[in-house]
Amino acid sequence: MREFDVVVMGAGVAGEVVAGRLGQNGLSVAVVEDRLVGGECSYYACMPSKALLRPVELQREVERVAGLSIGPIDVPAVLARRDEVISNLDDTSQLPWLEEHGVTLVRGRARLDGERRVVVEGGADDGEELVARKAVVVATGSGALIPDIEGLRDARPWTNIEATTAKQVPPRLAILGGGVVGVEMAQAWSAFGSKVTLVHRGERLIEREEPFAGAQVLEGLEESGVDVRLERQVLEVTRPSAVVIELDDGTTFEADEVLAAFGRRHGTSGIGLETIGIEPAGPLTVDDDLRVPGHDWLYAIGDVNGRVLLTHMGKYQGRLAADTILGRTVELRSDGAQSPRVIFTDPQVGAVGFTLEGARAAGLDVRHVDVETSGNAGGSFVGPGAVGTSRIVVDTKRRVIVGATITGSEVAEALHAATIAVVAEISIDDLWHAVPSFPTRSELWLKLLEAYGL
Repeated sequence: MREFDVVVMGAGVAGEVVAGRLGQNGLSVAVVEDRLVGGECSYYACMPSKALLRPVELQREVERVAGLSIGPIDVPAVLARRDEVISNLDDTSQLPWLEEHGVTLVRGRARLDGERRVVVEGGADDGEELVARKAVVVATGSGALIPDIEGLRDARPWTNIEATTAKQVPPRLAILGGGVVGVEMAQAWSAFGSKVTLVHRGERLIEREEPFAGAQVLEGLEESGVDVRLERQVLEVTRPSAVVIELDDGTTFEADEVLAAFGRRHGTSGIGLETIGIEPAGPLTVDDDLRVPGHDWLYAIGDVNGRVLLTHMGKYQGRLAADTILGRTVELRSDGAQSPRVIFTDPQVGAVGFTLEGARAAGLDVRHVDVETSGNAGGSFVGPGAVGTSRIVVDTKRRVIVGATITGSEVAEALHAATIAVVAEISIDDLWHAVPSFPTRSELWLKLLEAYGL
């Protein structure tokens, strides 16, 4: 048995951040991890998916710019670069950072065993008991959701893990689900030569975003040769040799691999919550200080608390939880469905705050304006001719932007200006005096405010 000030369950990015922040402020910290330090984002999600998508994005941009040409994508080179980005699934390079911040790494699966007690199962430290003097932080993340579709589990489906680390291009790939993972992986693997069929039960792709964003992503995928089938339910999946997928419209099709992209399940199962009187069912609910109600020593950050399943927000929660444990006053100001988010398809989708529909559902009196993303001088140099729309949603009573969505070529970096405007609640009258440089794409903001009537 060893004692620490704080024990962190999980060394994904959220767990790393809270552990490092506590360690550099003088607390003794142990972080328990049974897989790779750095978590899903570093090895099976954000980082490898962007390594796969970046060459596709550049190829399409070069095709839009006069005077340049580009050959076919060198798929083996792209996959080799992807492997570089994820350190060939070796977390050795992550360990010095923990040491520099005074964090002790314990290898194994963490399970609560009563108040402030964590037992390590499996791994190099199997059977060890850790006692936390101050706090336990649950940062066990999430895993891919495999729904109860007949035959799906037996068909050995890909999840985000296989989709981002595959060594070979499947000749035919079926993707079930039209959310972020589904559309991004459809974009990547179709560009690498796979015949991709995407099935989605909804009326539009990426349904949590503005309708125009889903429509433009759909157009981009179809231009890439993806067969997108909306408003279709999967009835059965079999794998006698090839994968056979039966839909509710009576049609079937075959694929060599099938990707289950239905969303995420929260990492609360099997982590010992029942030993402290919590029956795990869905996310682990927390208050705004990231504490679990009724347990002032227990915190939950990142995907496991279900507030928002985004890496950067898990890191943000980790910083706040650390500050709470250190006795500082914290204020959670950016959270939930209104968090900044980017989808790295072509066109890219960047959004923060409310959609128009979401703002109205929240009871806000809002007005929106749309402009063409590349409809300014800066658009002549980046994304010329690319499809893209930019929208701001303005609270007319307070005259502040409560939501923004930007689609188009390479718009991800433009999102932070919108995030600052939304989180800081800067009035549109003040934004009018934040003059964008000419000729940059930032003139987009001038166009939006002019369209609003300023």
